[in-house]
Amino acid sequence: MDNPLQSSRCRIMAISLVILISLLLMLFKVLPILFKPNKLNQVINDGELIIVTRNSSTTYYEGPNGKTGFEYELAKMFANSLGVNLKVITTDNLYEIFNMLNTGKAHFAAAGLTITESRKKQFRFAASYMDISEQLIYNNQSYRPKKIEDLNNGLLEVIDGSSHVESLSELKQKYPNLSWNTQKNMDSEQLLYLVENQLIDFTVADSNEVSLNQRFLLELRVAFDISKPRQLAWAFPKDKDSSLYDKAMSFFWRNLNDGEITQLVEKHYGHVDKFDYVGNLIYVRHIATRLSKYIELYKVAAKKYNLDWKLLAAMGYQESHWNPQAVSPTGVRGIMMLTQHTAGQMGVKNRLDPKSSIFGGAKYLDQIRKRFPQELREPDRTWLAMAAYNVGYYHVIDAQIIAKQQGKDPNKWLDLQTTLPLLARKKWYKKTKYGYARGWEPVKYVTNIRRYYDLLEYQLKRNAPEEESNNHDAFSILPSVL
Repeated sequence: MDNPLQSSRCRIMAISLVILISLLLMLFKVLPILFKPNKLNQVINDGELIIVTRNSSTTYYEGPNGKTGFEYELAKMFANSLGVNLKVITTDNLYEIFNMLNTGKAHFAAAGLTITESRKKQFRFAASYMDISEQLIYNNQSYRPKKIEDLNNGLLEVIDGSSHVESLSELKQKYPNLSWNTQKNMDSEQLLYLVENQLIDFTVADSNEVSLNQRFLLELRVAFDISKPRQLAWAFPKDKDSSLYDKAMSFFWRNLNDGEITQLVEKHYGHVDKFDYVGNLIYVRHIATRLSKYIELYKVAAKKYNLDWKLLAAMGYQESHWNPQAVSPTGVRGIMMLTQHTAGQMGVKNRLDPKSSIFGGAKYLDQIRKRFPQELREPDRTWLAMAAYNVGYYHVIDAQIIAKQQGKDPNKWLDLQTTLPLLARKKWYKKTKYGYARGWEPVKYVTNIRRYYDLLEYQLKRNAPEEESNNHDAFSILPSVL
């Protein structure tokens, strides 16, 4: 017969083993939860920060030198500060952006999102990096609405789920006849394009998007603002783990105080604050009728001196409107408007010869660019070199010295824009080595070139499909805006 005591012990051991195994299984399930790293540490451990954004000129796009856009570069700065890579997910649907935050597919949204009361209930917004206004846009060839009631005579379309819908909904309480259509699968820039081509009458867009796009969509006009100034910010999920959000707030606090974000704003928006309809229209026409004669010369010269040919061509337009016979009252002449002294230094015998002038101008710009010290980085090196091309190298050096005296950064174009004009004021130029200069001119000079560059790039992309389908030069077809 079995020993009852031994059987009892076996049963107890078996039960204990089952309990132990169960406890171990539970422990294996609980331990990862108990010791799971917070969101910030998880990003650092994974080596990847994931953002969701939109494809647009204000957020993220592929530029001539790779990925760019204000939101992208700002998020890249944050990722670099964490020592991780940046992964970008794009969508033009606002509902998808918010859904990716709620489902954890993205760590935050860097998509030019406006802070609104309804959004604050669902998401956590980081520090604001830009103030904008929501503007009603119409076509210059149509009538200008002067008040909300005038919108009843046309078709108004906005992006579904946008802050613009919220603003219009608030206005509808006061103006019950106000109506609009919403678009789910289009972005704000596409609606601006529809207004430009008179396919719809009105849309609403943020002022920063209007500023960037008005250079290319020449018939766009601002009727009036439909809201008080609003703020743009990154949106984070509203959950208990705020570690990544807190780190982002520290990032903004530090970089706003250090001026890094201000520098980034200047890079993307510093040259677009003034819209010149007539000047832009003439420039587009000259791209089609004049640049085609010299485009290959600009490309070859730029390649020889490691320059962007579009930037060199934009300089040529600022100098002479691509007129090889141009002569100024001060004696500079040719398509790149070289002085006789500079032409001699560059080996240019005939300043009115387009090839000689373009290659001489490219060589001169390259030499100036190389004269600046190594710590001067791009794109500021190029902006300062172009300013020196206009006003003279040593006047730029004087402006850098003034910048140091004022506690500013002498290697930042943003700061040089404020000190160069001081060279025309006796209080300042009498203290400099090289004296008086019309310092406001190089500021305007560089600003104009940056605008011309952007518009040239836009026209090249716009004409590319026609070029491919017709096997013609990109400029053989006049842009449709004419």
